[in-house]
Amino acid sequence: MSLPQHTMSGEPAPSGAHPKTIVVMPAYNAANTLAKTYYNIPPNVYDEIILVDDASSDGTWAVASSLPITAIRHRKNRGYGGNQKTCYTRALEHGAQIVVMLHPDYQYDPTIVGDLVQPLRSGEADVVLASRLLGDPLKGGMPLWKYIVNRMLTRVENVALGTHFSEFHTGYRAYTRRALESINFEANSENFLFDNEIIVQLLLKGFRFKEIPVSTRYSFDCSSVGVGQGCVYGLGILKTIAKYFVHRLGIYRFKQFL
Repeated sequence: MSLPQHTMSGEPAPSGAHPKTIVVMPAYNAANTLAKTYYNIPPNVYDEIILVDDASSDGTWAVASSLPITAIRHRKNRGYGGNQKTCYTRALEHGAQIVVMLHPDYQYDPTIVGDLVQPLRSGEADVVLASRLLGDPLKGGMPLWKYIVNRMLTRVENVALGTHFSEFHTGYRAYTRRALESINFEANSENFLFDNEIIVQLLLKGFRFKEIPVSTRYSFDCSSVGVGQGCVYGLGILKTIAKYFVHRLGIYRFKQFL
């Protein structure tokens, strides 16, 4: 199915100055915060912005169409994971060597895009995660229950996967083209579990990770997972870990992790 697309020329970084960098924005009902997010991204750190509107019911598409970005619209809502699949596929089709995922709800600080990209450009890492827990997310309004659950799940995952991340659950990341092309992200969930599955995929492939701190803000116009969704998400993470061990032990080879 073809997707509506609207493209305008912006003010990208000078051609040839660095590997082509594309910022992707998985958007859903972000009309109130999209423009503010866009205008706070330093213009000299990217070459293109691609926004995918996941069939929003507000004015997200109208705002996106007014900005100098590439805007794509899903006719039917695919969920957060499905949105990311379109984001990464289109970014790779547009020749991205580095892809930054930034939510357009202004929850994560958009001014640090350059900080995420730098370790990839220098060859220091293949994936960069912007961690809320390297700072103090409670000051930014993160609900206490979410902070506690994030800490607990991250600890469980670190023990299970042999990692030392401060946070597994950030929605602000940067990837090299090689990393994205080396995994089957299309086999991942269409929902919020996608974020954890892609980390497991990249760990299995041996890619190098780096974390940097990020400040956040939580308000009524920020996308967020509720308590009920959080419980389902937590159970999904435990299932992903179980699949990881089954795959690593050779008991069953999941296509998702090949």
